[in-house]
Amino acid sequence: MRAAALYGTAGSLVLTAVVAAPAGSAQTSFGQTSFGRAELHGTAVAAQRAADEGIRFGNCSEEQDTPGSLQCGAVEVPLDYAHPEGKKIKLTVSRVKATGKDGKRPVPRQGSLVFNPGGPGASGMYFPLIGMIPEWKRIAGAYDLVGYAPRGVGRSAPLSCQDPKRLLKGPSQSPTYPSESYKEERIARAKAYARGCVERSGREIRHFSSLNNARDLDVLRAALGERRLTFMGASYGTYFASLYATLFPSHVRRMVFDSAVNPDPEKVWYRNNLDQSAAFEGRWADFRTWIAKHHKVYGLGRTPEEVLRSYERARARLAAEPAGGKVGPGQLQSTFLQAGYYDDYWPQRALALSAYLKGDPQPLIRQAGPNPDAAEEQENSKAVYTATECNDAPWPRAWHTWDRDNTRLARVAPFETWDNVWTNLPCAYWPLSRQRPLDVRTSPGELPPTLILAAERDAATPYTGALELHRRLSGSALVTERASGSHGIGGASNACVNAYLDAYLLEGRLPVRGASCAPHKEPSPVAPQ
Repeated sequence: MRAAALYGTAGSLVLTAVVAAPAGSAQTSFGQTSFGRAELHGTAVAAQRAADEGIRFGNCSEEQDTPGSLQCGAVEVPLDYAHPEGKKIKLTVSRVKATGKDGKRPVPRQGSLVFNPGGPGASGMYFPLIGMIPEWKRIAGAYDLVGYAPRGVGRSAPLSCQDPKRLLKGPSQSPTYPSESYKEERIARAKAYARGCVERSGREIRHFSSLNNARDLDVLRAALGERRLTFMGASYGTYFASLYATLFPSHVRRMVFDSAVNPDPEKVWYRNNLDQSAAFEGRWADFRTWIAKHHKVYGLGRTPEEVLRSYERARARLAAEPAGGKVGPGQLQSTFLQAGYYDDYWPQRALALSAYLKGDPQPLIRQAGPNPDAAEEQENSKAVYTATECNDAPWPRAWHTWDRDNTRLARVAPFETWDNVWTNLPCAYWPLSRQRPLDVRTSPGELPPTLILAAERDAATPYTGALELHRRLSGSALVTERASGSHGIGGASNACVNAYLDAYLLEGRLPVRGASCAPHKEPSPVAPQ
């Protein structure tokens, strides 16, 4: 399930100590399994060690080019929690200290707020800078804002599955209904990619999983000197946070799940991807409806159907002659898929499509063309995404299953279906063993009250996932942004959602049952110059 990396709004605007787990932290069915007890003990050992050592924060390195307020450090975690005295890896951590102010009023510090932006494969190292944004200043007054790069990401024992230069190869096709020969080509590429992950990163790549991300989070909590964790996760960050809540409920102080992944073990991850592809079709329709409303600006069609024909005309033209020799149908589809995540991308994407069809390819090349400076980061992110999801759960091994399910789905949801298949197909040929997903759930009184935020038309993490998580986490509260589909809504542009977020993080207050907010304002069109 490819979920975009989020930093709350930062994605678009900014760049406790235990020797034995406290009572309640191991009383889950998973914790009693033979393969769970050793890892649980290993987590306690690693957390005690981290609590003793702490984190030595200092200036970030010059190449990170960060403001002086951002401090960096590292925390050591076991590669394999079943063997906590074995090989260790270091996770990079960032922090901006609490300002201690709410406007001009002094406020007490409430500890650290740790954030994960999603992925898998995204870094949260720049998250603490979000405190400069008005929507986050009250939270930044009370909390040290803490980000980190999860295992495998950035400098945190980085993974690689192929030469990053391969990402810069020429324009690609993206057939809506692929031929048998194209499918065979993609199968071969998926097999090679899966092999490449083990060849370039070694068999230790099997330890890069969501369960270990949850365990790492507990070690980070201890290293920060927090008896209980205050955490906010977006997108994929909600999934391993739900694992954390199940494994370590007594270690939770407050926890926010923003744009929740469906944690049902039967959904992780193959069926979640099918649901995601289906949901993107609706979000693609939302985007085309908005473009049609602004036909006078863009000239792409007065109805969603006419806009689709304009888009298909561009695809066909790019298939015959890539824009600038760089942008083909694959690059077009990828950049328009981003608009399914965030509607603040809509004006510029529509402008680029309009300009291209009118003879000016430059806006499209700028938005969709390859970025050599980001190739290494993108390759690393893709490697971590693949390893984590392939390790997490069983995947169908027979191509027939993938072909059957997605051929059916593409008849009604063609926009993302096959590209989603190609992204995840290496998991069909993953050469290492896979885990059994944890059955996420907590009993009444076991977990402190938690907050779930969800947009009704979110495509990356469909709304049914928030409902399922709400059902499984006893005492949780759900806030719904109605008739809206942006991915990651906490601390963004909806004042109603932000009021609920502030009330929970700052005062521990949860909304009443069935709380909802009107949709945020649609973006305004950008006229051609």
